[in-house]
Amino acid sequence: MSLVTTKELLLDAQKNGYAVGAFNVENMEMVQAVVAAAEELKSPVIMQTTPSTIKYASPEMFYANVAAAANNASVPVVMHLDHGSSFELAVHAFRAGYTSIMIDGSHSVFEENIAITKSVVDVCHAGNVPVEAELGKVGGKEDDLDGGNGGGYTVPSEAVEFVEKTGIDSLAVAIGTAHGVYKGTPKLDVERLSEIREVVSIPLVLHGTSGVPDEAVKECIRRGICKVNYATDLRIAFSNGVKEYLAANPDAFDPKKYNAVGREKVKEYVMSKMLVCGSNGRA
Repeated sequence: MSLVTTKELLLDAQKNGYAVGAFNVENMEMVQAVVAAAEELKSPVIMQTTPSTIKYASPEMFYANVAAAANNASVPVVMHLDHGSSFELAVHAFRAGYTSIMIDGSHSVFEENIAITKSVVDVCHAGNVPVEAELGKVGGKEDDLDGGNGGGYTVPSEAVEFVEKTGIDSLAVAIGTAHGVYKGTPKLDVERLSEIREVVSIPLVLHGTSGVPDEAVKECIRRGICKVNYATDLRIAFSNGVKEYLAANPDAFDPKKYNAVGREKVKEYVMSKMLVCGSNGRA
């Protein structure tokens, strides 16, 4: 199956009360693991890369990996730019073939966020590619993303204006999650999420979900979240697999051997989160 966009996937999730997992991939093995998990559970899936990931390799390199995997898959697969940090990077990913684009103007003031988001929407919608944006600021630090200690929560009334003026297809909301590794259990403002859901009709996205208790994620999905992002825990799973293999086989030198163990750990993790999202059997 060729790559698809997030448009219909997220609208179906919104209509039927589940979410689609979005998983950050860093190498070929992680791409393989995510697709294998989706195939086994018959789940639609979103794979995504951050700006720092596509500094390490190019959007074209990651697109080629994901497109090849999608072409051999029987389930819908999306290639998404996560936290696009500039108009130029968003357009680069769009031109490379990404089928979903996020522009993150949340570090700018409200009016500037609207302006840069609208500029990306104008380009991407001309090619029928949907756009995600962020309002409020998800805290924490991951890669080059730094939301500070607390971030700023999404204001429902501002969300209405933001969606109307930008024409975005999905909105990442800030309700207390953070990027990176949590120190303690995050406290999510789910009432704020419900308030946003009441006034905004497009699909809502939850970032910074690695480390958030599964029951809290399920509650957010019940209150309107349609896309759930996972990144840090995939890296941890892959790295743990490699470390375990090398600890048991210190003379190992074939990357295929230890990367295969990392790949299996990622697959197990992704399957567990697809079950949390309720996307299994939805492909």
